[in-house]
Amino acid sequence: MVSEIRLAFAHPSERAIATAGDAPRDRISLRDHIVEVEIGAFQAERGTKQRVQFNVVVEVAPFTGDIGDDVDRILSYDRVTEAIAHELAAERLNLLETLAERVAERILLEPQALRAFVRIEKLDRGPGALGVEIVRARADVAAHLNTLAQEVASERPHPRVVYLSNAAIDHPSLGAWIDELAARKAPVILCCGLPPEAPLQTGHKMTQRRVDLLAIEQNGWRLAARDLRCKVVATRTELDWAMKNGQICIWAPSKIVLDATEGPGVGPRDSVGLTGWFAAEMEACEMLVIGEDLPENGGVSQRAVDVGAALF
Repeated sequence: MVSEIRLAFAHPSERAIATAGDAPRDRISLRDHIVEVEIGAFQAERGTKQRVQFNVVVEVAPFTGDIGDDVDRILSYDRVTEAIAHELAAERLNLLETLAERVAERILLEPQALRAFVRIEKLDRGPGALGVEIVRARADVAAHLNTLAQEVASERPHPRVVYLSNAAIDHPSLGAWIDELAARKAPVILCCGLPPEAPLQTGHKMTQRRVDLLAIEQNGWRLAARDLRCKVVATRTELDWAMKNGQICIWAPSKIVLDATEGPGVGPRDSVGLTGWFAAEMEACEMLVIGEDLPENGGVSQRAVDVGAALF
Protein backbone atom coordinates (compact mmCIF):
# COMPACT_ATOMS: atom_id res chain seq x y z
CA MET A 1 0.00 0.00 0.00
CA VAL A 2 2.81 2.40 0.89
CA SER A 3 4.36 1.74 -2.52
CA GLU A 4 1.05 2.39 -4.29
CA ILE A 5 0.53 5.69 -2.46
CA ARG A 6 4.08 6.81 -3.20
CA LEU A 7 3.63 5.94 -6.86
CA ALA A 8 0.33 7.84 -7.01
CA PHE A 9 2.12 11.07 -6.08
CA ALA A 10 5.39 10.39 -7.91
CA HIS A 11 6.33 12.09 -11.15
CA PRO A 12 4.50 10.64 -14.18
CA SER A 13 7.80 9.18 -15.38
CA GLU A 14 7.73 6.74 -12.44
CA ARG A 15 4.19 5.72 -13.27
CA ALA A 16 5.26 5.16 -16.86
CA ILE A 17 8.08 2.86 -15.71
CA ALA A 18 5.79 0.98 -13.30
CA THR A 19 3.17 0.32 -15.99
CA ALA A 20 5.52 -0.38 -18.89
CA GLY A 21 4.95 -4.15 -18.92
CA ASP A 22 7.37 -6.45 -20.67
CA ALA A 23 8.25 -4.00 -23.44
CA PRO A 24 9.86 -0.90 -21.90
CA ARG A 25 9.75 2.14 -24.18
CA ASP A 26 11.78 5.26 -24.65
CA ARG A 27 10.37 8.36 -22.98
CA ILE A 28 10.65 12.11 -23.21
CA SER A 29 9.50 14.34 -20.37
CA LEU A 30 8.54 17.88 -19.53
CA ARG A 31 8.89 18.76 -15.85
CA ASP A 32 7.48 21.66 -13.82
CA HIS A 33 6.35 23.71 -16.82
CA ILE A 34 4.42 26.63 -15.30
CA VAL A 35 2.02 28.87 -17.24
CA GLU A 36 -0.22 31.68 -15.99
CA VAL A 37 -3.71 31.23 -17.40
CA GLU A 38 -7.34 31.92 -16.62
CA ILE A 39 -9.02 28.59 -15.92
CA GLY A 40 -11.59 27.20 -13.52
CA ALA A 41 -15.31 26.76 -12.90
CA PHE A 42 -15.58 28.94 -9.77
CA GLN A 43 -16.52 32.60 -9.95
CA ALA A 44 -13.37 33.53 -8.03
CA GLU A 45 -11.31 32.06 -10.87
CA ARG A 46 -12.88 34.25 -13.54
CA GLY A 47 -11.19 37.40 -14.73
CA THR A 48 -7.88 36.49 -13.10
CA LYS A 49 -4.90 34.34 -13.99
CA GLN A 50 -3.40 31.62 -11.85
CA ARG A 51 -0.29 29.49 -12.11
CA VAL A 52 -0.82 26.05 -13.63
CA GLN A 53 1.98 23.48 -13.63
CA PHE A 54 2.38 20.74 -16.24
CA ASN A 55 4.35 17.52 -15.95
CA VAL A 56 4.19 15.37 -19.06
CA VAL A 57 5.79 12.09 -20.07
CA VAL A 58 5.46 10.68 -23.55
CA GLU A 59 6.34 7.09 -24.37
CA VAL A 60 7.71 6.89 -27.89
CA ALA A 61 8.45 4.13 -30.32
CA PRO A 62 12.14 3.21 -30.00
CA PHE A 63 14.15 4.56 -32.90
CA THR A 64 15.75 1.80 -34.96
CA GLY A 65 19.04 2.35 -36.73
CA ASP A 66 21.37 5.30 -36.46
CA ILE A 67 19.58 8.44 -35.26
CA GLY A 68 22.36 10.52 -36.78
CA ASP A 69 21.94 13.32 -34.22
CA ASP A 70 19.02 14.44 -36.42
CA VAL A 71 16.30 16.54 -34.77
CA ASP A 72 13.80 15.69 -37.53
CA ARG A 73 13.89 11.99 -36.54
CA ILE A 74 12.74 12.40 -32.96
CA LEU A 75 9.70 13.76 -31.15
CA SER A 76 10.76 17.29 -30.29
CA TYR A 77 10.08 18.71 -26.83
CA ASP A 78 8.60 21.69 -28.65
CA ARG A 79 5.70 19.49 -29.75
CA VAL A 80 4.76 18.98 -26.10
CA THR A 81 4.95 22.65 -25.13
CA GLU A 82 3.15 23.62 -28.34
CA ALA A 83 0.33 21.19 -27.52
CA ILE A 84 -0.08 22.88 -24.13
CA ALA A 85 0.11 26.40 -25.54
CA HIS A 86 -2.36 25.63 -28.31
CA GLU A 87 -5.01 24.17 -26.02
CA LEU A 88 -4.63 27.01 -23.52
CA ALA A 89 -5.09 29.55 -26.33
CA ALA A 90 -8.02 27.79 -28.01
CA GLU A 91 -10.66 28.72 -25.42
CA ARG A 92 -11.18 29.33 -21.72
CA LEU A 93 -11.78 26.03 -19.92
CA ASN A 94 -13.43 25.22 -16.61
CA LEU A 95 -11.86 21.83 -15.96
CA LEU A 96 -8.28 20.62 -15.76
CA GLU A 97 -9.62 17.24 -16.87
CA THR A 98 -10.72 18.71 -20.20
CA LEU A 99 -7.38 20.42 -20.69
CA ALA A 100 -5.43 17.26 -19.86
CA GLU A 101 -7.51 15.21 -22.29
CA ARG A 102 -6.96 17.69 -25.13
CA VAL A 103 -3.23 18.01 -24.49
CA ALA A 104 -2.82 14.22 -24.45
CA GLU A 105 -4.74 13.81 -27.71
CA ARG A 106 -2.72 16.48 -29.48
CA ILE A 107 0.54 14.87 -28.35
CA LEU A 108 -0.65 11.45 -29.53
CA LEU A 109 -1.08 12.84 -33.03
CA GLU A 110 2.72 12.70 -33.33
CA PRO A 111 3.68 9.50 -35.16
CA GLN A 112 6.33 8.54 -32.57
CA ALA A 113 4.00 8.96 -29.55
CA LEU A 114 2.49 5.77 -28.11
CA ARG A 115 1.27 6.79 -24.64
CA ALA A 116 1.00 10.14 -22.85
CA PHE A 117 0.98 10.84 -19.09
CA VAL A 118 -0.30 14.34 -18.36
CA ARG A 119 -0.40 15.85 -14.86
CA ILE A 120 -1.77 19.38 -14.43
CA GLU A 121 -1.86 21.20 -11.09
CA LYS A 122 -3.20 24.55 -9.92
CA LEU A 123 -0.61 26.15 -7.65
CA ASP A 124 -2.57 29.15 -6.33
CA ARG A 125 -5.89 27.68 -5.13
CA GLY A 126 -4.73 26.69 -1.67
CA PRO A 127 -1.75 25.79 0.49
CA GLY A 128 -0.95 22.83 -1.77
CA ALA A 129 -1.21 21.88 -5.43
CA LEU A 130 -4.61 20.80 -6.75
CA GLY A 131 -4.51 18.72 -9.87
CA VAL A 132 -5.42 15.88 -12.15
CA GLU A 133 -3.37 13.23 -13.92
CA ILE A 134 -4.41 11.12 -16.89
CA VAL A 135 -2.85 8.40 -19.01
CA ARG A 136 -3.91 7.96 -22.62
CA ALA A 137 -2.65 5.48 -25.21
CA ARG A 138 -2.98 5.94 -28.95
CA ALA A 139 -5.61 3.18 -29.00
CA ASP A 140 -7.68 5.05 -26.38
CA VAL A 141 -8.17 8.08 -28.62
CA ALA A 142 -7.99 6.49 -32.08
CA ALA A 143 -11.58 7.49 -32.84
CA HIS A 144 -10.71 11.17 -32.37
CA LEU A 145 -7.30 11.27 -34.05
CA ASN A 146 -8.45 11.44 -37.68
CA THR A 147 -10.72 14.40 -36.99
CA LEU A 148 -8.08 16.09 -34.85
CA ALA A 149 -5.43 15.49 -37.53
CA GLN A 150 -7.60 17.33 -40.06
CA GLU A 151 -7.97 20.24 -37.65
CA VAL A 152 -4.23 20.38 -37.03
CA ALA A 153 -3.54 20.32 -40.78
CA SER A 154 -5.83 23.32 -41.21
CA GLU A 155 -3.91 25.17 -38.47
CA ARG A 156 -0.53 24.64 -40.15
CA PRO A 157 1.09 27.98 -41.04
CA HIS A 158 1.45 28.81 -44.72
CA PRO A 159 4.60 30.90 -45.11
CA ARG A 160 5.51 33.47 -47.72
CA VAL A 161 8.63 32.06 -49.39
CA VAL A 162 10.80 34.88 -50.77
CA TYR A 163 13.63 34.28 -53.22
CA LEU A 164 16.31 36.98 -53.19
CA SER A 165 18.72 37.33 -56.11
CA ASN A 166 22.28 38.39 -55.32
CA ALA A 167 21.39 41.88 -56.51
CA ALA A 168 18.51 41.91 -54.03
CA ILE A 169 20.75 40.68 -51.19
CA ASP A 170 23.19 43.52 -51.88
CA HIS A 171 20.50 46.17 -52.41
CA PRO A 172 20.26 49.01 -49.86
CA SER A 173 16.50 48.41 -49.61
CA LEU A 174 16.95 44.90 -48.19
CA GLY A 175 16.17 45.97 -44.61
CA ALA A 176 13.06 47.87 -45.70
CA TRP A 177 11.84 44.85 -47.67
CA ILE A 178 12.28 42.61 -44.63
CA ASP A 179 10.40 45.19 -42.52
CA GLU A 180 7.54 45.07 -45.00
CA LEU A 181 7.51 41.28 -45.17
CA ALA A 182 7.61 40.94 -41.37
CA ALA A 183 4.61 43.26 -41.06
CA ARG A 184 2.50 40.90 -43.15
CA LYS A 185 0.45 38.12 -41.58
CA ALA A 186 2.25 35.12 -43.11
CA PRO A 187 5.53 33.77 -41.69
CA VAL A 188 8.57 34.60 -43.85
CA ILE A 189 11.17 32.18 -45.19
CA LEU A 190 13.93 33.71 -47.30
CA CYS A 191 15.77 31.74 -49.99
CA CYS A 192 18.74 32.51 -52.19
CA GLY A 193 20.87 30.98 -54.91
CA LEU A 194 24.54 30.46 -55.59
CA PRO A 195 26.89 33.25 -54.43
CA PRO A 196 28.40 35.71 -56.91
CA GLU A 197 31.65 33.74 -56.90
CA ALA A 198 31.54 30.44 -58.80
CA PRO A 199 31.57 27.46 -56.40
CA LEU A 200 34.24 24.76 -56.44
CA GLN A 201 34.07 22.49 -59.49
CA THR A 202 34.39 18.77 -58.76
CA GLY A 203 33.81 17.31 -62.24
CA HIS A 204 31.40 14.74 -60.76
CA LYS A 205 27.62 15.10 -60.87
CA MET A 206 26.75 13.80 -57.40
CA THR A 207 29.52 15.58 -55.53
CA GLN A 208 28.90 18.78 -57.49
CA ARG A 209 25.29 18.73 -56.32
CA ARG A 210 26.45 18.62 -52.71
CA VAL A 211 28.98 21.39 -53.28
CA ASP A 212 26.36 23.58 -54.97
CA LEU A 213 23.88 23.06 -52.11
CA LEU A 214 26.56 24.04 -49.61
CA ALA A 215 27.40 27.10 -51.72
CA ILE A 216 23.75 28.19 -51.51
CA GLU A 217 23.97 27.81 -47.73
CA GLN A 218 27.12 29.95 -47.66
CA ASN A 219 25.20 32.61 -49.56
CA GLY A 220 22.45 32.28 -46.97
CA TRP A 221 24.96 33.10 -44.25
CA ARG A 222 26.01 36.12 -46.28
CA LEU A 223 22.37 37.20 -46.31
CA ALA A 224 22.11 36.62 -42.55
CA ALA A 225 25.06 38.95 -42.02
CA ARG A 226 23.17 41.70 -43.87
CA ASP A 227 20.21 41.55 -41.44
CA LEU A 228 20.66 39.88 -38.06
CA ARG A 229 16.92 39.32 -37.63
CA CYS A 230 17.23 36.47 -40.13
CA LYS A 231 18.42 33.04 -38.94
CA VAL A 232 19.76 30.29 -41.18
CA VAL A 233 17.69 27.12 -40.64
CA ALA A 234 18.26 23.63 -42.04
CA THR A 235 15.67 21.30 -40.46
CA ARG A 236 11.91 21.01 -40.86
CA THR A 237 11.52 20.92 -37.07
CA GLU A 238 13.23 24.28 -36.64
CA LEU A 239 11.36 25.77 -39.59
CA ASP A 240 8.05 24.76 -37.99
CA TRP A 241 9.09 26.29 -34.68
CA ALA A 242 10.27 29.49 -36.34
CA MET A 243 7.03 29.96 -38.29
CA LYS A 244 4.96 29.57 -35.14
CA ASN A 245 7.16 31.99 -33.19
CA GLY A 246 7.60 34.85 -35.66
CA GLN A 247 11.24 34.11 -36.54
CA ILE A 248 12.35 35.09 -40.05
CA CYS A 249 14.28 32.18 -41.55
CA ILE A 250 16.81 31.72 -44.32
CA TRP A 251 16.50 28.26 -45.80
CA ALA A 252 19.67 26.13 -45.84
CA PRO A 253 18.61 23.54 -48.42
CA SER A 254 21.05 20.60 -48.10
CA LYS A 255 19.30 18.52 -45.45
CA ILE A 256 15.72 18.87 -46.67
CA VAL A 257 16.69 18.33 -50.31
CA LEU A 258 18.87 15.29 -49.61
CA ASP A 259 16.38 13.72 -47.18
CA ALA A 260 13.34 14.18 -49.46
CA THR A 261 11.62 10.98 -50.60
CA GLU A 262 10.47 12.84 -53.72
CA GLY A 263 13.18 15.39 -54.32
CA PRO A 264 13.15 18.39 -56.62
CA GLY A 265 13.21 17.86 -60.35
CA VAL A 266 15.83 20.58 -60.74
CA GLY A 267 19.40 20.93 -59.53
CA PRO A 268 20.82 23.56 -57.17
CA ARG A 269 21.97 25.68 -60.10
CA ASP A 270 18.32 26.32 -60.94
CA SER A 271 17.95 27.95 -57.55
CA VAL A 272 14.64 29.67 -58.37
CA GLY A 273 13.18 26.33 -59.47
CA LEU A 274 14.56 24.70 -56.32
CA THR A 275 12.85 27.42 -54.26
CA GLY A 276 9.61 26.70 -56.13
CA TRP A 277 9.84 23.05 -55.08
CA PHE A 278 10.50 24.08 -51.49
CA ALA A 279 7.55 26.50 -51.51
CA ALA A 280 5.26 23.68 -52.60
CA GLU A 281 6.67 21.38 -49.90
CA MET A 282 5.95 24.06 -47.28
CA GLU A 283 2.45 24.72 -48.67
CA ALA A 284 3.38 28.37 -49.00
CA CYS A 285 0.70 31.00 -49.42
CA GLU A 286 2.92 32.71 -51.99
CA MET A 287 6.34 32.52 -53.60
CA LEU A 288 7.77 35.99 -54.16
CA VAL A 289 10.83 36.29 -56.42
CA ILE A 290 12.88 39.49 -56.20
CA GLY A 291 15.32 40.16 -59.01
CA GLU A 292 14.81 36.97 -61.09
CA ASP A 293 12.22 35.43 -63.42
CA LEU A 294 9.62 33.01 -62.08
CA PRO A 295 10.27 29.27 -62.43
CA GLU A 296 8.50 27.43 -65.24
CA ASN A 297 6.51 25.17 -62.93
CA GLY A 298 5.16 26.02 -59.50
CA GLY A 299 2.66 24.47 -57.16
CA VAL A 300 1.85 27.70 -55.30
CA SER A 301 0.89 31.26 -56.18
CA GLN A 302 3.92 33.03 -57.65
CA ARG A 303 4.88 36.65 -58.18
CA ALA A 304 8.05 38.36 -59.39
CA VAL A 305 9.18 41.94 -58.75
CA ASP A 306 12.20 43.85 -59.97
CA VAL A 307 14.96 44.81 -57.57
CA GLY A 308 14.01 48.12 -55.99
CA ALA A 309 10.31 47.84 -56.88
CA ALA A 310 7.51 47.93 -54.31
CA LEU A 311 6.79 44.48 -52.93
CA PHE A 312 3.07 45.00 -52.30
